[in-house]
Order: sequence, then C-alpha cells, then structure tokens
Amino acid sequence: MCSQPQQDPQPTPTPSSSRLSLPSPVLDSDASVEAALASRRSRRDYQETPLTLAEVGQLLWAAQGISGDRGRRTAPSAGALYPLQAYLVSAGVEDLAPGVYHYSPIDHTLVRTVSGDRRTALSQAALDQEALQDAPATIVLVAVYERTTGKYGQRGVQYVHMEVGAAAQNVYLQAEALHLGAVFIGAFHDRQVQDVLQLPDAQIPLALLPVGHPIPSE
Repeated sequence: MCSQPQQDPQPTPTPSSSRLSLPSPVLDSDASVEAALASRRSRRDYQETPLTLAEVGQLLWAAQGISGDRGRRTAPSAGALYPLQAYLVSAGVEDLAPGVYHYSPIDHTLVRTVSGDRRTALSQAALDQEALQDAPATIVLVAVYERTTGKYGQRGVQYVHMEVGAAAQNVYLQAEALHLGAVFIGAFHDRQVQDVLQLPDAQIPLALLPVGHPIPSE
C-alpha cells in the first residue's frame, strides 16, 4: 500500500502577502499529447509579453498539481511521498506583484515569500544565463530529500531525481500546449539560488524553468 501523500509545509509569507487563489486548471484542450511531444523544444528567447495568472497556474499544476483523490499529483512520486516543492519567480505576470511565490498544490494557491524582481540575482546564481533574466516567470523545483530517503535510504536520492525529471517534462509539455516556451536549466550554484529565494536549508534547488512567449524562429 502506498503512503498517504504528505502536505507541503507552509511557507513564511512576507508581511504584506496573502494567499492568492489561482484560476482552476483546465483539464481538456485542443492540444494533443502527441503534438506537444513532437513540438517540444528548449526555448530560451522570450517576448516581453506578460504571462497571465491562468497560464502560470496551469504550468504549476502541470508540475505538481493535484490530479486525483487522496492528493495524487500530476508527476509520479516514489511511495507518494512528494519531496518536491514548486516556487514561482515572477516579474512579468499580470495581476501579480514581482516576487518569489510558493505554490501550494493542496488548494492551488500562491503565497509570496520574497518581494521584488529577483530575476537578475537568479540569473547571476545560474552563471548569468540570459533566459532567467528575460523570462517573465521562472518555475523553481526544489527537493526535501528527507521525505524520500527517510523511507528508502540513499536510494531515495535517485527517486527524487527521477521525479524532478518527470515534473520538468510536464512543464515543457504544458508550455507547448499553451504556445509558450520553456527550458530546463540545471547549471547553477545551489547555495546562491537558496539565498535568492530565501529557502530553508532542507530545500535543495534542482531545476530552474524559465517560461515565456517564445520569439518565433526565423
């Protein structure tokens, strides 16, 4: 029998923040899985067009959203332990102040944990990659390894890495279905990213996924 899914820890909000409900995720569209797979590419160049709350909500749901009873999520997880946490670094999302936001899958909400545009600092932590500077939003996937290693020992580290790959691919495919572009960035300094996002020591960043409206290729 699988373990009951664990609830995500509540983030420490900024003094002026409140819980923001995201638009409900769309569960049907004209975009097929096959078409999304065929068109999936890593896209690093973005237009200045902002994203909508519905778009970022859909992307976050694709990464770690609730998709069934008993709290099951859109990405598989060994033992249903769900060690991943999702954050949104926002600077170009309509009706959303620039800042870092923690995504709560349980109620599909955002809570701001850091105020202000953090794109430059995040880019610097990731070897000055321009996609992070230019994207209107970046999804950051972090891991609480102890959730999985507590049950599976050292083997659990590999299970967590499998899980982040599945979650990242979900973001890619959802972005394609929304006519957006995304790229998986893994080259960064862990400690610096933790500092930029003000993450607890137990939350280790594994993936940065800048997302935006892609510039059409010539």
